[in-house]
Amino acid sequence: MEPLIKVWKKITKDSLPEKAESIEQVAIFGSAEASPESKLFKETFAVAEALAKSGYTVVDGGGPGVMRAASLGAKAGGGKVIGVTLYPEDCKNFEGRDSENPIDKEIKTETYVERTLTLMSEGQVYVIFNGASGTMSEFAMAWGLARLHFGHHKPLILYGKFWKQVMKVLRKHLVLRPEEIKVYKIVDSPRGVLQAIKQFEEEIKEGRHQHLQTS
Repeated sequence: MEPLIKVWKKITKDSLPEKAESIEQVAIFGSAEASPESKLFKETFAVAEALAKSGYTVVDGGGPGVMRAASLGAKAGGGKVIGVTLYPEDCKNFEGRDSENPIDKEIKTETYVERTLTLMSEGQVYVIFNGASGTMSEFAMAWGLARLHFGHHKPLILYGKFWKQVMKVLRKHLVLRPEEIKVYKIVDSPRGVLQAIKQFEEEIKEGRHQHLQTS
């Protein structure tokens, strides 16, 4: 994985923001189609590496694409990975478990819905990269839960400048409550992810949010 690491300025522990005290596990979502040569794969790798070096455990779906990039990045950063997997017999369009995705702890689920809910449960913060309908369903679930449990919700970090356009359109056309735009932050760098986590923790400490515990 050295060529992937060289794409980004080498990250050292000393250069990273201090780890949040109340947050241990960060769930990562994104396209299963991202190839190792793609910008999306490399961005995910760099974010997961930075998370691991800062002391966070990465949670992903144990599959290919962004999920594999997250696990590889976390391992490159010396961290741990929890994989929430599904082995369906009647879902031929589901990517399934990726043998090249190195996870330390596997949580097997029986259905796609159970898998999604388990990912929601295991993560204390969600980082959402570019993806297709599966990623959007995970984003919608996370966003809906954050709104329903506002005040003691789990924050969302949307990775990539394109999210600004997406959220602008959604804010224009959907009937959103004020709290729904307070539960996410948009960033476009590994450092931005780490800073957003710290900012969410500060908001929690100030009483604006009360963070849910890991399952």
